[in-house]
Order: sequence, then C-alpha cells, then structure tokens
Amino acid sequence: PTALHKNRKKRGHVSAGHGRIGKHCKHPSGRGNAGGQHHHRIMMDKYHPGYFGKVGMRHFHKLKNPYHCPVINTDKLWNLVGEEAREKAAKDSSKGLVIDVTQYGYFKVLGKGQL
Repeated sequence: PTALHKNRKKRGHVSAGHGRIGKHCKHPSGRGNAGGQHHHRIMMDKYHPGYFGKVGMRHFHKLKNPYHCPVINTDKLWNLVGEEAREKAAKDSSKGLVIDVTQYGYFKVLGKGQL
C-alpha cells in the first residue's frame, strides 16, 4: 500500500534523497555493456581483457561429421569389456588383451588412469 512506502516521507523535499548533483537518472552510463570501448574502457581492460576482437581462423561451412570423435579414458576401458574379460586377461599373461573401442562407439583413448 502507498501509505507504507518510503516516498511518503520525502514529499515536499525536492530531490527525494537522490541528490541534486548526481541526480537519479534512468541509465546514466548507458544500458547493459554500453561504452566498453569508450567511457567504460578502463573497466573492460582491467577485468575483461581480450573481450573485444577476433581470434583464430574462420571455417566456412563447417560440417560436424568429420570432427566426430567420442573419447574414453584409460581407467574406463574395463567397464566397456566387463569383469569376465578382465579376469580372463589376468589369468593368461602371455598375451595382452586387445580392446577395439570403435565397436563401442569411441574413437580416441585418453591417458587418464591405469589399466
């Protein structure tokens, strides 16, 4: 309700607590990220270096298919083949176990963890 608002006390006082000099304006420094290369330059350079400009090469009509390469970590390989395969490999130490990860939909094995 209006009666409880702080502005009731300010009635009759010219600038309602917002000051004659600074003034209570709608958007005194522009809206949003305005002025990043002008009046907000110092703030942008200090706290957001590299915000403006380009980086890298452009790739026109980039198709995602050639870059499709799901990855799996080394420590997750046993989860693919299962516990039985691991036990069988542990028994016969003359040959190493070969895991074809492409059958499981992975195309790159990363080096995290141990087998």
